[in-house]
Amino acid sequence: MADMDLKSSAFNDHSFIAREYAYEGENVSPPLTWSGAPDDTAELVLLCEDPDAPSGTFVHWIVVGIDPHSDGVEPGRCPPGGTELVNGYGERGWGGPHPPPGDEAHRYFFRLYALAEPCVVPDAPSADEVHGAVEKQQLASGTLVGLYQR
Repeated sequence: MADMDLKSSAFNDHSFIAREYAYEGENVSPPLTWSGAPDDTAELVLLCEDPDAPSGTFVHWIVVGIDPHSDGVEPGRCPPGGTELVNGYGERGWGGPHPPPGDEAHRYFFRLYALAEPCVVPDAPSADEVHGAVEKQQLASGTLVGLYQR
């Protein structure tokens, strides 16, 4: 499986995400850029998850159907051609970091998958459902990790 490059101009890998992107801030999705999708990619899927959430892995953003020829997304926007599904807050689209006050910094994994076929998941998928749906079809992937603490 190939590696894709996934970056943000708002934070570096394993560094802190600004409050404006947090649920308690402006709750705006961060800007992302990517490259490296194989030529035979049918679609890209973007998942942001917090595996450190007390109740289990929390989905902050899931976008399916992203244009495989796209190279990023501006802050507060849906990636080109994408469909935003329901996140762990029960809302469609981005739901920013909001760990319990006093917790150690939580890790927010932004994962981009290049798939050979369209992704089929429920409208409000769990992180495990997304991982299961992309596992057999992924041609390439990239990961970016941000941190947040309250």
